[in-house]
Amino acid sequence: MYIRRIRGPHAVTLPDGTQMTRADLPDPRTRRWVASRKAAVVRAVTCGLITADEAMTTYGLSAEELAGWTAAVSTHGEAALRATAVQRYRE
Repeated sequence: MYIRRIRGPHAVTLPDGTQMTRADLPDPRTRRWVASRKAAVVRAVTCGLITADEAMTTYGLSAEELAGWTAAVSTHGEAALRATAVQRYRE
């Protein structure tokens, strides 16, 4: 049996006290990005579970897209990631 070695932590503690592991991240083949999946990636990057570069390569995101998600969450919360709420939270 082969155990793959990964860089970085296997789990982190979020500010609300819950644990987030790499198993909580969306599947790398994700095509439909709902708000909860976007929020999971943003939480993982901001808490140090994965790096921004790792998130961009794994999920095929651009730097602007990930930065937009992060800015939306920091400014308006996770509700701003919903596709139907984009115009409401647009600056």
